[in-house]
This record gives sequence, C-alpha cells and structure tokens, in this order.
Amino acid sequence: MKKKFRSSCMIASALDLIGDKWSLLIVRDMLMHQKKIFKDFVSSDENVATNLLSSRLKHLESLNIISKRKLDTNKKENIYLLTEKGLDLAPLIVELAIWSDKYVREYNNGMNPFVIGETNKMTVVENAQNDYKEFARRFDDNIATN
Repeated sequence: MKKKFRSSCMIASALDLIGDKWSLLIVRDMLMHQKKIFKDFVSSDENVATNLLSSRLKHLESLNIISKRKLDTNKKENIYLLTEKGLDLAPLIVELAIWSDKYVREYNNGMNPFVIGETNKMTVVENAQNDYKEFARRFDDNIATN
C-alpha cells in the first residue's frame, strides 16, 4: 500500500501515518486499558464516532499496528490486538503522558493523574508491554486468524 508523505522528515512521516486525532488513542486504549472489541473503543471517554473508529481500526490494521481476528466461539465479533509494531508505540504513549502531565495540566486540570514516582520510564513501558502480551496470550488458544 502506497502512502503519501509531506516530506522526508522522520517525525512528519510518522505523523502522516499515525498522527491523526484517534490512532494513538486507540493504541492507548489497547495497551493501557486492554480494549479489544469495537464496543470497548466506542465506550471510551473521547466519544469517537463509530464511522471514524471503523476507519481508524482499518487504517491501523493496514499498517500492521493491530491485527483483526475472530474468536472461535463468536465469528461475528472482531477482536483487535496490538502487533509487535503496535507494542513498540508504548514508549511514545508513556512519553506523551508524562509530557502532558507536566505541561498540559495547566490548561486541563481535570486530567487523570499519571504518576510513575521513582520508577524508571522504561520499566513502566516494559511493564505495560509485558502486561499486554500476557493479556493477548490468553486469546491465542481461542482465536482464529481472520
């Protein structure tokens, strides 16, 4: 699949792929809240429209950031799981949360707290990735690749 990029800048190119309003929130929901089905994402506080959610899930799947599968027990419902490429966005999610906690709170003091305390950022990232891998592993026996 050919993508159009604004420039040769690495940051601009990444933003051309995942810099829309919803993609990183979907990855956040999967990684931090272990959301996996369409209804889970719709119930997020940000209130994404169902047509936009469907579009972003397809886009993330086309980029191999998520995979779409079906449970053997329910062939109608899609299960979305992060791929390794998607899991590799964990450091970005954590860094963005830390930056937001430090600089955005003055504009939105109702934000959730993000406390890592004395914990090393990479430990937070690794724990999130490992927790997600364990969560996803539970589906391996019950999922048929779509």
